[in-house]
Amino acid sequence: MQDRKNPIKERVQHVRLVKAKQNLLTLSGAGPKLLQHVTQGRIHQRLNHFSPQDIRTFPQRFLVNEMYWRHPDGPVFLFIGGEGPISEFDVLAGHHIDMAEEHGALLLALEHRFYGDSINPDGLKTENLADLSSQQALADLAVFHQHICQSFNLTHGNTWISFGGSYSGALSAWFRGKFPHLVYAAVASSAPVKAKLDFSSYNNIVALSLMNEAVGGSAKCLAEVRRAFAAVEASLMEGNADKVAVDFGCCQIPSNHDDQIELMQNLADIVMGTVQYNDEGVLMSIHELCDVMTNRSRSYDEKMDAYHSLVELAQIYRSTTEEPCLDVSHEQTMRDLMHTTLQSGRRTERQWIYQTCSEFGFYQTCEDDFCPFSGMMTLQTQTMLCPVLFGISQYSLPGHIAFTNTYYGGNTPHTQRVLYVNGGVDPWQDLSVVPSRIGTEREEGAQAIFIEDAAHCADMMSSRVTDRHSLRKARQEIENCVASWLKTAKEMKK
Repeated sequence: MQDRKNPIKERVQHVRLVKAKQNLLTLSGAGPKLLQHVTQGRIHQRLNHFSPQDIRTFPQRFLVNEMYWRHPDGPVFLFIGGEGPISEFDVLAGHHIDMAEEHGALLLALEHRFYGDSINPDGLKTENLADLSSQQALADLAVFHQHICQSFNLTHGNTWISFGGSYSGALSAWFRGKFPHLVYAAVASSAPVKAKLDFSSYNNIVALSLMNEAVGGSAKCLAEVRRAFAAVEASLMEGNADKVAVDFGCCQIPSNHDDQIELMQNLADIVMGTVQYNDEGVLMSIHELCDVMTNRSRSYDEKMDAYHSLVELAQIYRSTTEEPCLDVSHEQTMRDLMHTTLQSGRRTERQWIYQTCSEFGFYQTCEDDFCPFSGMMTLQTQTMLCPVLFGISQYSLPGHIAFTNTYYGGNTPHTQRVLYVNGGVDPWQDLSVVPSRIGTEREEGAQAIFIEDAAHCADMMSSRVTDRHSLRKARQEIENCVASWLKTAKEMKK
């Protein structure tokens, strides 16, 4: 999850889909057979659940997998969609699928309103985005719960557990908090349940992770990253935009201030994405990034200064994507974000930025001394998207964020049977519920697992032979917790 234009998030989703498909196909050629177990449906949801006079609807897509279900009393595992489309693999692959097989669960996935195919043709128009909110999404889940219960003749004997990661992890926790009579328990992986306007701590945790020797970082690595960004910024300030554009393979010359901010943000995104998804096979790992930045992989004669190491890093990133050059045109970015046709190619960014403006903030700024990137990444430049794109005043943002935290409880919610799972390398941990916070606030009922050297949502994937011991141990703890919930629920129904 990112807060702005960032192709890394789309790349993450693509890589995970490819890996899930490969894993299924290796199951003795069972992939195509497994896909046959997935059925797709649509439910017509009200656009505004909270207005009796508003009868407008939109089609919401969902997926069902009955392959493991022990009819009629088996539990229901609900995977909640986030800020992107759902896919068949959300009910075919992942740690929650492994647990569903063990416990005989019915598998469901519900796509989030206004993402994927769950949107009306005019849904991206600013006046229609008013119906896009987490509160409406939770109401969608409640109506979907009723629809599934009627379709499959479910009763109180069927225990529901929700799952989600990142924003959808927060939705999983909030669904349990707001509708405890519908969902018995929830797993919330890397869930930023606290809204925050100036999320400067994101980049502070990125800096700490670059220094973390357990994952291949070092103090020297962080120092070189800092030095590199300072060198790029200095070169721009000295009027060398042409040279910088050539060095970093930019599509345009960043001659004005807005384009220079785009460049610095794009370069920072490479490092931020590497840390957030460390060891998940999406970009490079922190170890590989630090190899490049500290010359660990070069002989003495080949050693480069920090600036040219960052140039090489950008080249490596571009070589692993389909981008012929680094797009640094702020004007083009704004044009893309203003498109309201569903065929415009950017089908998640406009919606997600709207949610950051209206509910969450999450702006990953770089205005304090510990941030390793460019001071050009300010709160002012990031929040300026809100009035320009949606007519939402920058001055109104603190009020929207305060309401979100009042409505849900921030990262000290009083919710029972919610398991929060976070990784020590993941920059989003600061907005989630971690063991130390539960201890401080004496939170009853919430449970937390902290995986010291894991990244964003790492626990949600099925086990791999390359997984660290701490991640394997955490998955076992999650399995024990889910088994305990199901056992308790069964005993209560006797």
